Amino acid sequence: QVQLVESGGGLVQPGGSLRLSCAASGSISRFDVMGWYRQTPGKMRELVAIMSYGGNTNTAQSVKGRFTISRDNAERTVYLQMNSLKPEDTAVYYCGARPDTSSYVFYWGQGTQVTVSS
Repeated sequence: QVQLVESGGGLVQPGGSLRLSCAASGSISRFDVMGWYRQTPGKMRELVAIMSYGGNTNTAQSVKGRFTISRDNAERTVYLQMNSLKPEDTAVYYCGARPDTSSYVFYWGQGTQVTVSS
C-alpha cells in the first residue's frame, strides 16, 4: 500500500520560515495530485496548496505570496516552503496524494505540527 511520510514541522516565531517535505512510498509510482492541507481543532481540513503531475498549482488565498509548493515526480516527493509565517498558520499540516484523475482514493500522511508563536 501507499505511505506518505512528512517532516519539517516545528515551532517558529512570527515572520519565520519552515520547509515541509513529504515522501511517498509503496506500489504507486505516479500521483496525479500531491499537496498540502491543514487542520486546527474544531475546523475542517482545508487546502493549502496542491500541484498536479504536470506542474499546475492551486494555492489557498490566505497563503499566496508566502507559501510555495514544489514536487519531485521521480522521487515522489512534495515540498512546501513557508515564509513570513503568521500565528494563524498554526495547524497540523497533512500531506495528501491522489494516484490519478479517475481515482476515488486520496492518501494522507500522519500530519506534522506547525506552531507559529512568539
